[in-house]
Amino acid sequence: MSRARRTFGPAVLAGLAGGGAAAVGGHRAMLAVPQETLTAAGGLPLGLAERSAQFALSGALALVVLACWGVLLVTRGVVRRVVAVLAALAAAGVVAVVVTGGFLQDEDAAADLAVRLGLNGAAISVERTSWLWLTLAGGLLALAAAVVAVRNLRSWPEMGTRYDAPGAETPHSQARPEDQSNLDLWKSLDDGDDPTAD
Repeated sequence: MSRARRTFGPAVLAGLAGGGAAAVGGHRAMLAVPQETLTAAGGLPLGLAERSAQFALSGALALVVLACWGVLLVTRGVVRRVVAVLAALAAAGVVAVVVTGGFLQDEDAAADLAVRLGLNGAAISVERTSWLWLTLAGGLLALAAAVVAVRNLRSWPEMGTRYDAPGAETPHSQARPEDQSNLDLWKSLDDGDDPTAD
């Protein structure tokens, strides 16, 4: 078994695990005003949902990653390669959303939360929740798995033609039963062809 072919199982598992972690974390609170900061600024004690910010786009992109891994398992050829690239782009999008919202624009999120809570923006600071770190780690894992998929896809196993739609029949299966030998007739029955359907 080639080295590239051995990456199939680990890459699929990593892609599904990373996409799943990012999907779960991506729909949770990413940045939150600590309860102590809220009460010190004169606010009332609130639940996490009222004093936090979410990045819903990261969760949506993570669901795209999961869908892509499902499609990668059942397709072949060019479609499979396009879906692998889409998985990589969606995973990169998850990472970009989390990094941008959670690190580069966290002060903007703090200002928005202060306005929403009716408090002075200078007195509010936000902390990164564990959901942000889970989403970031899941996005990075899904991105690495998708890059491995794009790189090694040609050597990975594919689903057989046995499960293709009935319209994709082979030429030998369309021969009339009286023109086929007994062995060919039995093979066509094994393939799911019904000689009495005509």
